[in-house]
Amino acid sequence: MVDRFTSAPLELPGDDGFERADLIFYSIDHSGASFEARLFHDSPKADHTTTGDDPHYLGSFFIFGHGGCAGDPGHCDLPTRTDPYDLRPPHQLLPAIRVVTVTDQIKQLITSGQTTFTVTVVAHTLEDQPGDVLAFDTIRLATYADAAGGLLANA
Repeated sequence: MVDRFTSAPLELPGDDGFERADLIFYSIDHSGASFEARLFHDSPKADHTTTGDDPHYLGSFFIFGHGGCAGDPGHCDLPTRTDPYDLRPPHQLLPAIRVVTVTDQIKQLITSGQTTFTVTVVAHTLEDQPGDVLAFDTIRLATYADAAGGLLANA
């Protein structure tokens, strides 16, 4: 886990003919401390002092963390379920997904002539909590053609 991450370049759509753009984060680990993840475009030096007033700010998402595992051995291990008719709720530590809508910012990047952009994610925790809480598998830009949600493009 880390306290900040900068993505590889993500491809922008060829034009701004879409209704909505989302950054989607997959398989977020939320087993540690709670945190706010602040997102910035093309700002690899963004850090804990960079605020939402920065012109590169995209938005943020929040994770209510579990603060570690306190239980018997195996208590926090994810179960392997093979029964599709299992009615129990999913395990609390299954990885999370977060979606941040970034339509206006992505349209501005396209208008400025950019073809790619990077995303820097900075995790903010409470002062007495560890800062190395950020872990996820994938970040994706998805754009949608109309208000009905038709997917237009992926990056």
